[in-house]
Amino acid sequence: MPRRVALPTNQPDDAEDPANQHGPDALARLRRELARGTAELAVLSVLTSGRRYGYELLKLLERTGAGVLEVKEGTLYPLLHRLEDAGQIAATWEVEGRARPRKYYDITPAGRAHLAVLRAEWTELVNAMHRLLDALDKVEK
Repeated sequence: MPRRVALPTNQPDDAEDPANQHGPDALARLRRELARGTAELAVLSVLTSGRRYGYELLKLLERTGAGVLEVKEGTLYPLLHRLEDAGQIAATWEVEGRARPRKYYDITPAGRAHLAVLRAEWTELVNAMHRLLDALDKVEK
């Protein structure tokens, strides 16, 4: 049986105003919500390709997210700490010939297992949205 995935309901106060439901502001809000809900999936997915340091992760997500996956430093670093505390990523400090060490993050076996669950949930959500949108397209025609 498919698992139910709750969509975000923490809308801004002006979300009830129909004038604020469409246009660039609504799209920006949707993108922020999607980024917030998918940051863990995105970070763990990137780390499957190899270890990365925080700023490198940030830039990679920014570059490959096509402006949709907007993960800011204030979101990324607390997320990295939570994933590390949960044993899903491991961190090591390295100097690499520079005066300032960098903290590198790598996915752990527990992180890979958690990523598999997140990917399955994401696939279920995307498929459900496709079915919904397809059904609505048929109703509108």
